[in-house]
Amino acid sequence: MQGKIQFRVRYAETDAMAVVHHANYYVWFEMGRTELLREMGMEYKSLEAQGILSPVIETQCRYISSAKYDDLITLETELIIVERLKWAFGYRAFRGEELLAEGKTVHCFINREGRPISVKKAKPELYEIMLAKGLIK
Repeated sequence: MQGKIQFRVRYAETDAMAVVHHANYYVWFEMGRTELLREMGMEYKSLEAQGILSPVIETQCRYISSAKYDDLITLETELIIVERLKWAFGYRAFRGEELLAEGKTVHCFINREGRPISVKKAKPELYEIMLAKGLIK
């Protein structure tokens, strides 16, 4: 599954040289991940309402070229893998055809008490949806 969003770099995301601060890429990744889940019919808000939380347990980002104030950014987000206890997303940020950064986040599934949960056991209907979409590996 892959999704795309576009947005302009806001002034508040940049430093004195009008270059995007590196931490903002993770904010963009979250925007992409949230929209991808929405497109898949699995809004993160509704997952939380069902008692499934998904905190980040691993991140990485490779910065290739600087994004700058007012650049039009295209962010591609892909659901890389879904396993029983975690899932991972990949990201690629572009300015036009130029690749600016690529990254990955890994998230586990936990309950409200912070304990790991198996989506298959906790929410079999959600697991079946993911299985039917070919997301389970």
